[in-house]
Amino acid sequence: MLIIGIAGGSGSGKTTVVKTIIEKLKKERVRVIPQDSYYKDSSDLTDEEKRVHNFDHPDSIDWELLNQQLKELKEGKTIEQPVYSYISCTRSKTEKVIVEPADVIIVEGILILANKELRDQLDIKIFVDADDDDRLMRVISRDIKERGKDVNWVMERYQRTVKPMYLQFIEPSKRYADVIIPQGGHNKVAIDIITATVERELKNLEK
Repeated sequence: MLIIGIAGGSGSGKTTVVKTIIEKLKKERVRVIPQDSYYKDSSDLTDEEKRVHNFDHPDSIDWELLNQQLKELKEGKTIEQPVYSYISCTRSKTEKVIVEPADVIIVEGILILANKELRDQLDIKIFVDADDDDRLMRVISRDIKERGKDVNWVMERYQRTVKPMYLQFIEPSKRYADVIIPQGGHNKVAIDIITATVERELKNLEK
């Protein structure tokens, strides 16, 4: 099993990189573990508290569960991945995603290189880098379309938590990366090189 970590700021193009890797490999050989599924449940917060909740701080992630479930996958066990809603800031008590072991496990999220225990489980560590303005535009588009937010909310959150947390935790974690992809998901050359590397590593594992 090959464990790949893909980190980078919000809107950097991580999802594009993940999709491209999956498209180039046989889909049945790849499983994706999104960091976003492991946000701690915040159902006990008031609406105002949820509005100002900091999703970009490492303390917002249930690292214990994420690390445990990744270990179980490496042991050949099937896991029940949690389901988290950004809209309600809650983790579902009934809905789970069944994830079975595969040749390639991709762990994707803004903070995955900021956690040492998780880093130690990764075989390949990738950081997707992108211009601040490009990231902001993608964040605005995503949060409006997918999370039901308005522009004012997105800009307020960007200034209050997204940008400061990027500078404090996410950008510094770049030093742990084996590969840095500049220009985000638009860098097809870098993505092709990474995909070729993954294919080579898989062949080595099969020997």
